[in-house]
Amino acid sequence: MRFRSYSVLPGFGPTLGFSLLYLGLMVLLPISALVLFSVTNLSAGEFWQVVSSPRVVASFKLSFLAALVAALINSLFGLILAWILVRYEFPGRRLIDTLIDLPFAMPTAVSGIALCAIFAGNGWIGQWLKPLGIELAYNPAGIVIALTFIGLPFVVRTLQPVLKESERELEEAAASLGANRLQTFIRIIWPSLVPALLTGFALAFSRAIGEYGSVIFIAGNLPMVSEIAPLMIMSHLEEYDYAGASAIAVVMLSFSFILLLLINKLQAWSWQRIGGVRA
Repeated sequence: MRFRSYSVLPGFGPTLGFSLLYLGLMVLLPISALVLFSVTNLSAGEFWQVVSSPRVVASFKLSFLAALVAALINSLFGLILAWILVRYEFPGRRLIDTLIDLPFAMPTAVSGIALCAIFAGNGWIGQWLKPLGIELAYNPAGIVIALTFIGLPFVVRTLQPVLKESERELEEAAASLGANRLQTFIRIIWPSLVPALLTGFALAFSRAIGEYGSVIFIAGNLPMVSEIAPLMIMSHLEEYDYAGASAIAVVMLSFSFILLLLINKLQAWSWQRIGGVRA
């Protein structure tokens, strides 16, 4: 006699059907429409002419490189922040934990204006750095700062649950066996953090690639210097060149998908490795 476990939600069939329908309408349909619009309105030569122009290529390089640098910075400092917030009790911890989510709540335009007020040549910090020849606004450095600001919560919020669920007994056992703090972190804690850290990196990286509102205020938007790919898309849209805008968007989508696929593969490998070590 076959017994079925009770579930509050409907059965597997209706639930899976609804999930696939929702995923198709909200994700696959818009992406498919974008690709089809580009393919049907541009020949292969025209498509290549748009995406290989010097300004567009420069914007691709800047967008992906700045997103990569910002995601790496967030991975490092996000790990430190998550560690402090989970492992230590101190006055103001809850306030700091709340401020982590501030980039989520702030409109991107407000974020850009705030960063300009701080790092521009006449800003609170920029006015002291400018005489030293250090400029953190209206150049690629400003773009990295903006992308770091909006991407930090992704890393912190991804790592916090893993750190909370980590087994302290394993750390105590390693210490009782003579391992120092560095050895305990590398051999016990670090392997369990790698998949979550890769997830946070991927989220921060993908968010940074498509960021527009906070970047245009601090980037300067100089051709071949500080123009990001989303700005090039907006420029084509303002000129009513929808086909050209879709071509740039398709290239960004393709590169992003490939990079995220590689990161997910690496994440899956990390989980398998952890499982093999624990077994």
